[in-house]
Amino acid sequence: MEASCLTLYNSADPFHEARQMAHEKLDQWLDCLEPLFHQEKPPTLMELSQTMMQGRGQLMGGIMEDLSSGLYRHFLGQAVAHCPQCDRRLARKRIDEKQILTMQGPMTIQRPYFYCPSCRFGFHPMDEAFELTREVHQFDVQQSLAKLATHMPHDLAAQLMSEMTGVKVSGHASHENTNRIAEIASLETVLPDRDIIETKIAAATSKEGDLPVLVVSVDGAHVPIRPKAGRKQKRGKGHWREAKGFRMYLLGKDERIINLMSWHQITDDVEDFREDFLKAAELIPAQKVRIVVIADGADWIWKTFEQAFPNATEVLDYFHCSEHVHELARIHFGQTMEATQWAEATMTKLWLNQVDEVIKSLKEMEADSDTDAENIRKLINYLSTHEKRLNYNNNKQKGIPIGSGGIESSNKSICHTRMKRPGTWWILENGNQMLRLRCSIQNETFIKVFENYIKNKYKKF
Repeated sequence: MEASCLTLYNSADPFHEARQMAHEKLDQWLDCLEPLFHQEKPPTLMELSQTMMQGRGQLMGGIMEDLSSGLYRHFLGQAVAHCPQCDRRLARKRIDEKQILTMQGPMTIQRPYFYCPSCRFGFHPMDEAFELTREVHQFDVQQSLAKLATHMPHDLAAQLMSEMTGVKVSGHASHENTNRIAEIASLETVLPDRDIIETKIAAATSKEGDLPVLVVSVDGAHVPIRPKAGRKQKRGKGHWREAKGFRMYLLGKDERIINLMSWHQITDDVEDFREDFLKAAELIPAQKVRIVVIADGADWIWKTFEQAFPNATEVLDYFHCSEHVHELARIHFGQTMEATQWAEATMTKLWLNQVDEVIKSLKEMEADSDTDAENIRKLINYLSTHEKRLNYNNNKQKGIPIGSGGIESSNKSICHTRMKRPGTWWILENGNQMLRLRCSIQNETFIKVFENYIKNKYKKF
């Protein structure tokens, strides 16, 4: 490698030299395949592919070496540099060799090293210019591995990475890599930029100028959490914690969902979640959409909605409302046909916005026990509190959704699929980091998150 670097450095046409060396490596690789042509039975297509894959890493890694040496040849002869901290002029101390892994395969990089005795700071100028990571696995490997790990356990992600690319990684490396990236994934990087949101809204606006419906919903999903412990320490007893989440999406043609943004975090702090929600709401151009907010009965959620979107249409989730009605029916009438008939008749009246009539009949209902009376009282209060949010029939006719299926789907795709795998328990910090990355996948902002991670790596170089 060092000889080829010097050759390219002294060459008048480094690209031509790099091309010649790449051709030589390709010829060497093809020589390894020659025995396949002298076998009694030709290999199958799969056997041929597997044989080529075995040497692909060495071939592509070698070509990467030659190309990088040509592109950054000016660093190879660099004898002087200035300290990034004090700007002192420094002489080169030595040439360091670094073994790295990219998606193309293994390669070796030669980099001049400088040291400032005043600052006690050593550095390789080529590392920043070339964006070399301190780890063996470079950014392209880290990016692909993290995306895999957001969908499956780390051991499986590492195994598939190795099988599909030939780049060897371990489950532990996958775990460490994912956490490093997620640590700097903030709400601002996970949420999409305002211009992207406005572009989607413009695309969903009809030619006649009818404003699209923007649905905003909040709900929670429970995930398994365990106490933090060392590798050889006994794990404490796990428990379930709520991951509070919100989703904002547009209803396109044929009620097709166009996702704008999702955010989930494991927290009991309502104020922290409210603050995140309000920041997300600021990205919405309220004058360009018809906003609908949907949730169950939690008072703090409705107060948050009113603060963020004071002019929105409020809808009490139809299916949660139905659950409350059917629960009282089972308690009051038992497991009988009368219970089913009463519940269905009550939901029909609520569908037709006859809330007052339902509340009146509940007040006239004779309770069989104190428990029955308490449940009747709770349903009366529930319907009275949310009376203005029960206009189901009219909303449906206007194309306004009445159910929270959008956020339920988000709970499943973001939380359940990855966080609730059999035998899985999460440390709180790791769980929230994984949720941030999964939200970035859902929001199509993972590239933005990763670019911010690269910048963070070099901001203090």
